[in-house]
Formats: sequence, structure tokens, C-alpha cells
Amino acid sequence: MRTYYITFRSVTFAQRGEGLLSAAGLRCSIGRTPRWMEEQGCGYALKVRTKDIREAVELLREQKVPLRRVYEGKDGGKMEEVTL
Repeated sequence: MRTYYITFRSVTFAQRGEGLLSAAGLRCSIGRTPRWMEEQGCGYALKVRTKDIREAVELLREQKVPLRRVYEGKDGGKMEEVTL
């Protein structure tokens, strides 16, 4: 299973996203983003381990939760931005 990080500008938006995804049966956890992500305007992220990342992002967009970017965790701890 892959790990994705959905980033948000504020903890409020991240918490709202966490509630929506959890209610839909998609497990996630909230946390601060690494420093290099903060420099891009992202302060909080949801860590999502799922093959259904498209469903998660679509749900957030449908419910008007303003997410910033989506990153996929790669081998060796690297992260790569993905477009969904």
C-alpha cells in the first residue's frame, strides 16, 4: 500500500479533511508538514495509506475542503508531488 500526504494551509482545514475521510472509511492521520513543505505554504498534512487516493482527494474537493498539494511517499523517504 502506498503512502500519500495531502497538504493544507491550516490545521482547521486538515481537521475538517480528517473528519470527512474517516467518516468515509478512509484511514488517515494528521500532522505537521516537514519544513520544506512549509516553505511552499503547507503547514499541515493528512497521511493517507490507501490505494484509493483519488477517491480521498475527490471527496475533499466535493466538500470544498481547500487542499494544497498531494505527495506520494517514495522509497528512501523521498516525496514526489502527484497530480490528481
